[in-house]
Amino acid sequence: MTAVTLTETGPGRRGDSFLSVQDLHVSFSTEDGTVKAVDGLSFEVEKGTTLGIVGESGSGKSVTNLAILGLHNTEHAEIGGEIWFEDQELVGASRTTLERLRGNQIAMIFQDPLTALSPFHTVGRQIGEVYRKHKGASKREARDRAIEMLDRVGIPNARVRVDDYPHHFSGGMRQRVMIAMALVCDPSLVIADEPTTALDVTVQAQILDLLKDLQDQMGTSIILITHDLGVVAQAAHNVLVMYAGRAVERGTVREVLGAPRHPYTWGLLSSAPRLGSSVDVPLKPVRGTPPSLLNPPSGCRFHPRCDYLKQVGPDLCSTEQPELSPETGHADACYLTLKQKQEIYTELMEGR
Repeated sequence: MTAVTLTETGPGRRGDSFLSVQDLHVSFSTEDGTVKAVDGLSFEVEKGTTLGIVGESGSGKSVTNLAILGLHNTEHAEIGGEIWFEDQELVGASRTTLERLRGNQIAMIFQDPLTALSPFHTVGRQIGEVYRKHKGASKREARDRAIEMLDRVGIPNARVRVDDYPHHFSGGMRQRVMIAMALVCDPSLVIADEPTTALDVTVQAQILDLLKDLQDQMGTSIILITHDLGVVAQAAHNVLVMYAGRAVERGTVREVLGAPRHPYTWGLLSSAPRLGSSVDVPLKPVRGTPPSLLNPPSGCRFHPRCDYLKQVGPDLCSTEQPELSPETGHADACYLTLKQKQEIYTELMEGR
């Protein structure tokens, strides 16, 4: 995990929220029972900002964003709540409406470009196909647009490489192709699902800088799904921390990573190396494993792994589910008092 170093990335919470997710529920029927992958999730994304969604594998990050895109198989998935995108309700929207939005106003950068890109078609054709579908462009116009986008994302000699196939590109270059495809129609929202996971640190930084530059140029909003707090610190304005299908903390990058309030967030930060810390101090992982979403724990879903039940009283944490404040601002779902949270986190950091 990358070292966490906070950077000034622009605006914080203030702005016009044009994506609003309210009380989202996503569950899947299986032979073993119902998997509650997302359970009562609410958040907002503002124009021109980046929301980082962090959490362990299985916390519901990708499931949430596939619900925004309407990509779940409705025969097996049950989706409830509300998803508002520029005054358009997406939960229950028609297939025609969702296809009109996908790739045009809402685009996605997938985690593994080698599997997301077709090996049988040139990158230029794949980028141009999106542009032709949504903009009604001719083949020549689509090809010119593909060259323009490849050049914009930093592919050298774009006019020649537009006719290459995905396997002709390195991992970092393939990710740039995916970004070009996502941005070809100038979408107002881009969902980036672990866009730097398979890349080395140098290329990772280049991709994050590229996304930020394109955001500054085009005013695009970004949802950045990741498990890497270092990526969030570098690229996001606001943060949503998810655990077992629920939000446990939210706020600006500086609030959540600089003064976290939830024990799960403390665990994520304690497991990440910090600049300037002693190499002799071992990293402290979050003990235990995430719960099964077939039968999640009662009360606070994190309580079986939490080290601070005694400060609250184990009965409360195991029976009553804490909720995030519905108001905007730094909020967390934990029964510890604010004073207790501040004292515990200070002690944790002094021990690093």
